[in-house]
Amino acid sequence: MIYYKNLRLRGIDRDDIPLFLGWFNDSEVIKGISMYLPMSRAWEEQWFDEMLKRPKDEQPLMIEIKEQDSWVPIGTCGFFSINWRIRSAEIGITIGEKSYWNKGHGTNVMRLLLKHGFGTLNLNRISLQVYEDNPRAIRAYEKAGFVQEGVLRHGAYSNGQYKDVIIMSVLRLEWKG
Repeated sequence: MIYYKNLRLRGIDRDDIPLFLGWFNDSEVIKGISMYLPMSRAWEEQWFDEMLKRPKDEQPLMIEIKEQDSWVPIGTCGFFSINWRIRSAEIGITIGEKSYWNKGHGTNVMRLLLKHGFGTLNLNRISLQVYEDNPRAIRAYEKAGFVQEGVLRHGAYSNGQYKDVIIMSVLRLEWKG
């Protein structure tokens, strides 16, 4: 487990599949990510089996918030495309439980991922991509220390429109952990 205040990250389990089905079949939740097709249980189970074959550092983590005496799953996050030679990785996050939106949890998760990435994984650069029309996410990333470094013009297509994709990153020397 990776902890920060009332937040923890844990490995995902097969028992989490129903949560993923609810989150990733919600049009509001997937608006900011590259998913565009409805997800079936069979497809999610196949994804889960394939995910277990990835390196441990690239397996997604469940985001949980402490509520009184129990932990409530609210989303998922993780590292991917890790390049150990240049010590860089991309990260992603989805807060699937909409009742937890706009409460600072995304910023805290990003701070925790940066701490884990720089402090535990010994990375030098952590980056992400975000759609231009996701100001809530952009604000959360900026609060965590990410800076914009470029734009993929019309880098995504969603709901009949092309969108710019903003590339953001944090370097170890910029990190204020």
